[in-house]
Amino acid sequence: MTVHRGWQGRYFEDFAVGDVFEHPLGRTVTETDNIWFTLLTQNTAPVHFDREYAKKTEFGKPLVDSTFTVALVTGQSVTDVSQNVFANLAWDRITLPAPVFEGDTIHSRSTVLSVRESQSRPTLGIVTVRTEGYNQRAEVVCAFERTVMVYRRGHGPNAEPMPAPPLPPEATQD
Repeated sequence: MTVHRGWQGRYFEDFAVGDVFEHPLGRTVTETDNIWFTLLTQNTAPVHFDREYAKKTEFGKPLVDSTFTVALVTGQSVTDVSQNVFANLAWDRITLPAPVFEGDTIHSRSTVLSVRESQSRPTLGIVTVRTEGYNQRAEVVCAFERTVMVYRRGHGPNAEPMPAPPLPPEATQD
């Protein structure tokens, strides 16, 4: 029997300009997501949580809080882009070209724009990606550039994997 270590994310050496990562997890946005996020962030715009108000807008229904959309699309990219992040350095050129509504399913992808060594931290590198989130109709609903400091292979918290407990004897028998 072979024991395989779970996905540990990409390290600085794993990025090349032009690489595209189709992030594996989509997410359907719910009414609860929209209301909780809006209230947690103290956003008082009624278009996000007041159905009667929202009916009177050109959309005719509540809009999903745009900062939720940015957070969701960022989160979807973590497994491929920043699982081994030291720090987020910037979000730039954020655009929201189409609205998101409760019930929309969002997927995302990232394209590597630049890769460079850190001048001040030899165990890190700096990667910039353009990430796009899109809905079930393939409409881009969110796009941004994000710059992160990523650990080099062999550095950071995952450099020394935590030892797993031994497998029980019955797991190793045929």
